[in-house]
Amino acid sequence: MRGTPADRSGPYFFLSYARTPSWGSEGGDPDHWVHLLFRDLCEHIMALTDLPAGSQVGFMDRTLRTGESWSEALSMSLATCRVFVPLLSPRYFSNEMCGREWYAFNERVVRAKAAGARDALGMVPALWTRVDFEQLPDSARRLHLDFSSFNQRYENNGLYGLIKLSRLRDDYDEAVFELSERIVRVAHESRLPPSRPPVFEELPSAFDRHRELRPLSIVVAAARQDQLPDSRDAGAYGAREVDWNPYHPFAGRPLAMFAEELIRLLGLHVEVYSLDEALDRSSGFSPSRGPTLLLVDPWALLDPELSAKLSWFDKRATPWTRVMIPWNREDPDALAPGAPDPTRLENVIPQLIRFTRAVSRASVSGVGSQESFPDALSPLVRHAYAEFARQSPVAGPHPRPRPRLTAPLVSPEDSGDREP
Repeated sequence: MRGTPADRSGPYFFLSYARTPSWGSEGGDPDHWVHLLFRDLCEHIMALTDLPAGSQVGFMDRTLRTGESWSEALSMSLATCRVFVPLLSPRYFSNEMCGREWYAFNERVVRAKAAGARDALGMVPALWTRVDFEQLPDSARRLHLDFSSFNQRYENNGLYGLIKLSRLRDDYDEAVFELSERIVRVAHESRLPPSRPPVFEELPSAFDRHRELRPLSIVVAAARQDQLPDSRDAGAYGAREVDWNPYHPFAGRPLAMFAEELIRLLGLHVEVYSLDEALDRSSGFSPSRGPTLLLVDPWALLDPELSAKLSWFDKRATPWTRVMIPWNREDPDALAPGAPDPTRLENVIPQLIRFTRAVSRASVSGVGSQESFPDALSPLVRHAYAEFARQSPVAGPHPRPRPRLTAPLVSPEDSGDREP
């Protein structure tokens, strides 16, 4: 299902939880206590806000089972809810449906940030049962899970323990009220805009165990502002190659940073390099070390030196390297006389385009907008890792790498004898 960006008629919060399998012969509802929690949250939030009568306070799906497709209501609720409330438990992080819901909501957050939204967080984790946080997937470990404002029994027992033990009923009431207040506070602070409803079949799970996989290298082939011809608008470029923002002015941040955040949603590690860094053996980049994604600016075709470097990179590319060619169709320069033809990149990087076209034709024909970029990115990343595992003689676990975009990248000086 595809839809247009939804309005503010969505639920105030979306409760994401792992369904408990039925067992025994009694035939009762194994998620009865989750439903009671949902009801209590709705009652508190109605009292704490000015939501009008008849508003959809919360959404929780009571029908979806593993292997089934999402309902239209679930997709629309993920796209429009103000706050996402994952109900954490060991079962939650082993549940593929929960991993897809988590990924879909966080992708919405990343898109909002890339479009310039500030403080677009919108997630309030809740503790259903005690969880060993050392065993969390990386996509969850990066959250700041702070339960210090709750009472100690909440941290020790979770909401399930508090609701099940009658002697802890007061602690349950206190914890649920605090959780409701936090949901209301985050809803007002984040103001997360709605998005296009996600498509179930296209979503990966954020909880796949990727902690031991080798990092993905992102290589950016674009000019710096001081290298542009006079006819080219400099708004999409910066002082470094990795500052390239092809979807300017609609996107608020560099494309490499947007791609990095999307890939980290999968629990993968990412390292970002400029093309010059990737060609410099002292930078630490190695095409045989792990999967690689090359982001290419078609305007590089107008720079003979940059085209030559791309050609050299292509000739030495591994079968687990993929390329994406962003081409902003809203860029006035793209229609101006003298603009490059993105299809001519096939003459410069034929091997990489051949590797990639077999997986995603859209990625090499010109990804026209920031909105369509994530849809093209996910299958490329998965396929690059699959090819690395299948063909690389060095595939295997790798130590956790250092992050690269958390601090400014410094391009190495041109030594004059660097290849090419």
